[in-house]
Amino acid sequence: MRIDLHVHSSASDGTDSPAALLGLAGQVGLDVVALTDHDTTAGWAEAIAAVPPGLTLVPGIEISARWWEGPGSPIGLHLLAYLPDPDEPELAAALAAVRRNRSTRAQRMVDLLRAGGIDVTWDEVLSDAAGAPVGRPHLAQALIRRGLVDTVSEAFAPQWLGQQFRLPKDDLEVFDALRLIRGAGGVPVFAHPLAHRRGRVVPDTVIAEMAAAGLAGLEADHPDHGPAERDHARRLATELGLFVTGSSDYHGSNKPTGIAVELTSPASYEQILDQATGSTPVASPVTPDRTG
Repeated sequence: MRIDLHVHSSASDGTDSPAALLGLAGQVGLDVVALTDHDTTAGWAEAIAAVPPGLTLVPGIEISARWWEGPGSPIGLHLLAYLPDPDEPELAAALAAVRRNRSTRAQRMVDLLRAGGIDVTWDEVLSDAAGAPVGRPHLAQALIRRGLVDTVSEAFAPQWLGQQFRLPKDDLEVFDALRLIRGAGGVPVFAHPLAHRRGRVVPDTVIAEMAAAGLAGLEADHPDHGPAERDHARRLATELGLFVTGSSDYHGSNKPTGIAVELTSPASYEQILDQATGSTPVASPVTPDRTG
């Protein structure tokens, strides 16, 4: 089985619609794909309606979280929530608050850009988001249109949206996020937990505390993990009794990584299915061969 458990659609910061994304997953020969848009389930319905023959969809969410190591700024981290109940009231309310905070933050970042002499408008950023939670990739498109950068990755450099014009996010506290995911019947996996190239990462002791609080797995095979980080994640997972996953973190043209470049083992996928109680995967039957 070919299983990619971390992809994004235009319902958050990807560039493919949920339907197009499911079509692409089928075209590249995936058997299972998880839609994990940031802090939203808005793409689920369209994706469910578009599951092609032979593919199974795992509805999920990538939840923005943070851990405070003491005085100073927190460390941001992401939790992949597989198969939660999207209508569980506490989780739904928490995600709605995160999305509102994202919008306020993005508006303030537009103000920063304008104060810096870059004539970006909030209306065009909203247009790029097309109803999705507004994030830095949508601000990046405004910089690309003005010829200031060529790619989203360049827009995330320190002199742009990586530092100078960036504001902190008001995300869920990580142990609250774990509680909410489990309370909604979902299965939490720590996304790219050792991706040092993205910034600071939480220490192993915190991951151990997360495991005790309900964390189920670590995303070991990820494009932002090198060989040493993958090995470290596997050793840590073994020590803590967690499973490991592999995923592309596909975002369409917003990132250079292709879909299905990293895969999850069937054994880890089965552990997700065994633990999930909030919702179920959606499979489309294989079309019978009527040629002969």
